[in-house]
Amino acid sequence: MTLSRRAFAQILGAGAAAAAVPMPHLFAVPPPKPRAADGVVRLNANENPYGPSAAAIAAMRDAFGAASRYPDDEAEQLTADVAKLHGLAAEEVILGDGSSEILKLVAAAYTSPSRSVVIADPTFEAIAHYAKASGADVVKVPLDAAYAHDLGKMAPAGAGVVYVCNPNNPTGSITPKAALRSFLDSVPPATVVLVDEAYHHYVTSSDYESVAPLVKSKPNLIVARTFSKIYGMAGLRAGYALANRDTIKKLDAQKSWDTMNVMALVAARASLADGGFVGNGRRRNAETRAHVVDRLGAMGYKTIPSEANFVMIDLRRDVKPVIAGMRTHGVHVGRLFPALPHHLRVTIGTPAEMQQFVDAFRRIEK
Repeated sequence: MTLSRRAFAQILGAGAAAAAVPMPHLFAVPPPKPRAADGVVRLNANENPYGPSAAAIAAMRDAFGAASRYPDDEAEQLTADVAKLHGLAAEEVILGDGSSEILKLVAAAYTSPSRSVVIADPTFEAIAHYAKASGADVVKVPLDAAYAHDLGKMAPAGAGVVYVCNPNNPTGSITPKAALRSFLDSVPPATVVLVDEAYHHYVTSSDYESVAPLVKSKPNLIVARTFSKIYGMAGLRAGYALANRDTIKKLDAQKSWDTMNVMALVAARASLADGGFVGNGRRRNAETRAHVVDRLGAMGYKTIPSEANFVMIDLRRDVKPVIAGMRTHGVHVGRLFPALPHHLRVTIGTPAEMQQFVDAFRRIEK
């Protein structure tokens, strides 16, 4: 079909006129609505029930106009923010689609059929899953009597990666700072130590410290962080790792391009800039956790001392029927961890959610 000059000019004119008309309905995105209530209390995935900060939500709303562009600029800006936060160069930071991607990159870069991954038992299992895909052996070392990593047994000859989740998921326990520093001093240079600090922001114990500052002096140290926990961004997928420049290059070689979307990037930047958000989240979690532990104690149940946003309860019996029973009352709790078959992991939700948990737990107990 052909167009006359006059018709073509009319189309161009109409387009120009439309472009000149303000279209606020495209960018004045309404405030996000909470997920439709379904009567289920979700205390099974260590999520932050309060969600992202208001600043993060506003940043995402403002970023809708950039959704048609690749997120390179935003990724560069977040990298710079993270580097500044930790006193590092941008070349010592790598972003990830949640810290789960960081674990996958480490497994791909440093494990193989001849280089195992060493993990605690129990701990977060993702890196073991990724390492198996590389044909690597997975060596499991039970936690010690205090539920800390038994570091003296976690550096066998030829290990490619030692994974230390601190605080540990699912126990919420910490590995003391002196023990971890000593371990980092003793590990062979050819073995990478990946310290997962997903729950770092919740810790109040003086016997804990982040090892992030040590990446400057430890070429075989990688520290992973996430925005999924205290920043309330589990559904957005944002994380990062800190390491020596050469290590970052090796991880980057395994990475897909643009794995973080623009919404996650701008929300992460806004979260870092929201000065009071972390402190408020830590306080709120600690208060609710202490209240729940007290209630459980009054019922005769002990918990593993937790420095995270969940607790593990010693039921003194098989946990599986309790997990199933709680679901019948609309409360979802953590899965079975075979190394601790009598312990139940429960995320710390809002006070109202935890009251529903306690009520359901009492009914199950009967």
